[in-house]
Amino acid sequence: MKKIILITGTRKGIGKFLAQYFLDKGHIVCGCSRKESAISHENYRHFMLDVSDEMAVVSMLRKIRKEFGGVDVLINNAGIAAMNHCLSTPYKSLEDVFKTNVFGTFLFLRECAKIMSLNYKKQEKAFPYRIVNFSTVASPLRLEGEAVYAASKSAVINLTQTCAKELAPFGITVNAIGPTPIQTDLIKNIPKEKIDDLLKKQAIKRLGNFYDVLNAINFFIDEKSEFITGQVLFLGGVFE
Repeated sequence: MKKIILITGTRKGIGKFLAQYFLDKGHIVCGCSRKESAISHENYRHFMLDVSDEMAVVSMLRKIRKEFGGVDVLINNAGIAAMNHCLSTPYKSLEDVFKTNVFGTFLFLRECAKIMSLNYKKQEKAFPYRIVNFSTVASPLRLEGEAVYAASKSAVINLTQTCAKELAPFGITVNAIGPTPIQTDLIKNIPKEKIDDLLKKQAIKRLGNFYDVLNAINFFIDEKSEFITGQVLFLGGVFE
């Protein structure tokens, strides 16, 4: 069944990979980034915006609702990192990271959930809607040098678990995935020894890949996963 899937941060990396995957599966994908689209497909709609810009997010969702009637799946992928010791982290880094990782995640969750809840009464299924947020293994591992990034993603975990309770009456499940390091721009400036040290803390000692993330997301958004909500799935054998 064709779904309307909204993915934030689709210009490159995991977001672009996910968008192309779901387009290949015959779904309609709506994406966004600060820059122009890197995807060309008849079933893809791209919006240029900052995910922390409330009015831009509201406008985007209005246009999606007008064209497609709603959103079935939200994947809150957009995120940025700040890799510094807490003593050398400028306030601007703190502000930027929380704006994208927390404020952006919340805005898309809120606006998508509004549309989902309004459409819920028209559905025959108990839990037809899915929201998947992105956290990180940096949170449970308390990684040195990633205090701000880990704190922002810990906020996403709490947001996920609380909103799972608040949105369950509207047929919406809310879960989160916590990837291990994956070869994207997010980790390109991290020293190899730091990555190696992180991998030693995992049960499965390798970098993650796009398919690891996709597998977890497919699990959460599967129609048979309607009884699964408020969960955080950390990859690589990392535990809270």
